[in-house]
Amino acid sequence: MAGFTTTATIIAMTTITDRALMRLLQLASPALPVGAYSYSQGLEAAIEAGIVRDADGAARWIADILELATSCMEAPVFLRLHAAWQRGDVAAAARWNEFFLASRETAELRAETAQMGYSLARLLADLEVGEIPFDETALPTAFTFAAAKWEITAEDALAGYLWSWLENQVMAAVKAVPLGQTDGQRLLLALGGRIDKVARRAAELPDDALGNLAPGLALLSARHETQYTRLFRS
Repeated sequence: MAGFTTTATIIAMTTITDRALMRLLQLASPALPVGAYSYSQGLEAAIEAGIVRDADGAARWIADILELATSCMEAPVFLRLHAAWQRGDVAAAARWNEFFLASRETAELRAETAQMGYSLARLLADLEVGEIPFDETALPTAFTFAAAKWEITAEDALAGYLWSWLENQVMAAVKAVPLGQTDGQRLLLALGGRIDKVARRAAELPDDALGNLAPGLALLSARHETQYTRLFRS
């Protein structure tokens, strides 16, 4: 009968959805062994410089990076990488991988995404998900490779990726400012609501509008390379 959905069909659909959700949670988990906890992406340098002193300062810093930098470069490149892997276009994935690596403005930021990308790519190979045929793999490249293999939609994958980034930033602020655990959860509640807006903006940007306008982050990241005392690698 046309339009009739059997119980078996509903169960099958639910299973596929649940499987993708479980895989996405695995990718976005802080337990993923890629070393994300060891990086602050410039936040530690901002704390050292006195730009971030408390929870409000941390919220402003993280929100600015998310909306002024990530939404205009990392997020739209992420979507292009996912589309390339989904259609099996390795050449396009390689091109966007190189583009993203070149967009990192300091040695620390470039080393960070390359190290985490390498760790995730190696893990995916060990888990028999597949092998990424690049000499150097950025983190979003490896993440989207897994998402495409596991049939996670681009929208869901990007939301998980941004949440993982946000959670890591908040965890770094809790350790380095320092903040209390309740302050950290307040930050996640407040800043998590921005992810949908960032994802929508990323989906709308054409190739010639991609940019990474965050000079303050670049300067502080460069200073962090020679900072005397450090908890984090970036």
